Amino acid sequence: MKGRVLIVAGSDSGGGAGIQGDIKTVTALTGYAATAITALTAQNTLGVFGIHAVPVEFIAQQMRLVLEDIGADAIKTGMLHSAEVINAVADVIEELGTDIPLVVDPVMVAKGGASLLDPDAGHALQRRLLPLAEVLTPNIPEAQVLSGMEILDINDMRHAANLILSYGPQAVLIKGGHMEGETVTDILVTNDGEEVFTSRRIETVHTHGTGCTLASAIATGLAQRLTLPEAVTRARNYVDQAIRQAPGYGKGHGPLNHAWTVDDGF
Repeated sequence: MKGRVLIVAGSDSGGGAGIQGDIKTVTALTGYAATAITALTAQNTLGVFGIHAVPVEFIAQQMRLVLEDIGADAIKTGMLHSAEVINAVADVIEELGTDIPLVVDPVMVAKGGASLLDPDAGHALQRRLLPLAEVLTPNIPEAQVLSGMEILDINDMRHAANLILSYGPQAVLIKGGHMEGETVTDILVTNDGEEVFTSRRIETVHTHGTGCTLASAIATGLAQRLTLPEAVTRARNYVDQAIRQAPGYGKGHGPLNHAWTVDDGF
């Protein structure tokens, strides 16, 4: 076991995304996962049917206790649903974790379309959390919101990434899974340049939790001292196989097979 990852995110009762998907990912990649839960969601593969917020002070307490005792080699944030939560998380990171790589997955909309971010939280995300991020991992709809522009092709992705980069993160990885085509193209942009990643699209409905999984896999790589391009490459390969080997559970957007790396021969 190598690499401690503190995950600050919401719980998914269906087990495919959120804290549950994050823990499975970190563990499957031989890291150690600790958590600070920001919200409880009632959901399954058909959608999100309820959200119960965790008190802000308790979120901060979870983070502080983990960082002061166990420590972390990377921090990954997921569902931070309000400005108050974002500000509290940023406060703790600035207080205790400024030297720890931070992966920010700007969870805004669930796979089924439900909003997971309060309207006033976008500004707090941009102002407080993005300047602390080692890498931000938006999908196309999230990148459109953050950049304020429509994204139709790879050049738009590049332009949007550079706009978002101006908010302060060290790197922006825009995921192209929402675009049409036989291939999926992601673009990683830093102040030093860019790297483009492509893979063949897998035609399946079993993609619940892909964003959470990719971000947690990247965080695990950074915790294990991989470079960012190395961490992104391994994370994309991990997600690709997790989709290909998905168990087919549920009536909607089903979960991935996070455990495909684990030998079940005992």
